[in-house]
Amino acid sequence: MNTADMTAKMATGNGFIAALDQSGGSTPKALAGYGVTDDAWNTEAEMFDLIHAMRERIILSPAFDGSKVIGAILFERTMDGTAGGKPVPAALIEKGVVPFIKIDKGLEDEVNGVQLMKPMPELDALLEKSKALGVFGTKERSVINSANAEGIAAVVAQQFEVGKQVLAHGMMPIIEPEVNIKSETRSQCDAILLEEILKNLDALPEGQQVMLKLSLPVVPGTFDALVDHPKVLRVVALSGGYKRPEACVELSKNKGIIASFSRALLEDLRAQMSDAEFDAALGEAIDAIYTGSTVKTA
Repeated sequence: MNTADMTAKMATGNGFIAALDQSGGSTPKALAGYGVTDDAWNTEAEMFDLIHAMRERIILSPAFDGSKVIGAILFERTMDGTAGGKPVPAALIEKGVVPFIKIDKGLEDEVNGVQLMKPMPELDALLEKSKALGVFGTKERSVINSANAEGIAAVVAQQFEVGKQVLAHGMMPIIEPEVNIKSETRSQCDAILLEEILKNLDALPEGQQVMLKLSLPVVPGTFDALVDHPKVLRVVALSGGYKRPEACVELSKNKGIIASFSRALLEDLRAQMSDAEFDAALGEAIDAIYTGSTVKTA
């Protein structure tokens, strides 16, 4: 797949994006969910080797291919590693899966009800390296905890500022201003977020597009204007802490939005499974998320 093929697959492909990008502090939790306890490693390097082995097993599984999984978001260490003896981005592209890289360095402390992204002083170098490996796009996450208009405006402005840096490298940014699904003002957050994203989309130069990764809205259809916007290549949804069945039901209520799930994809996988058990469990998860992404109830 060349860049044009990847763009077309992201724009119209049936399927979803697998989020395989847990990093730093979330890695022990991801490994625990996979059945690997923290006494299985002594150093950070050993911990990351274990999470890489899990991701390699997923990528190499016959259940994981471009017919239903159209993209995958990688942690930098995963991108730099191999799967089946090939660089991970190349292994994904060979299976028809478009590779993305997580670029944010984590979150600042909460101010005005939101958590902005930490500075990324080495972003240009990371983008150059990623593009050279065949990576198509990026993903960057902020968090919105309450309906503070000033805070949400700051989150969206920062997201688009970084997105423009990504676009300047000829890559596709996935802008992810996550609304905390436990927020007591979630529906108001959705409304303010929609307004701010539309403002920033309208300010983009003609011909430029971004992707959006959003929490599933309280009111289905809230983000229809974003799905239909000419400067949005695709809208994808995070599971945000929902278990897979509930996440898929909520996803199916929103036309034009596909999944980009992490925990909801991996929740039934265990290190102790035989290959046959692992492939079957992964295939079942993929089928459910594919259905939620492509068969809409609204």
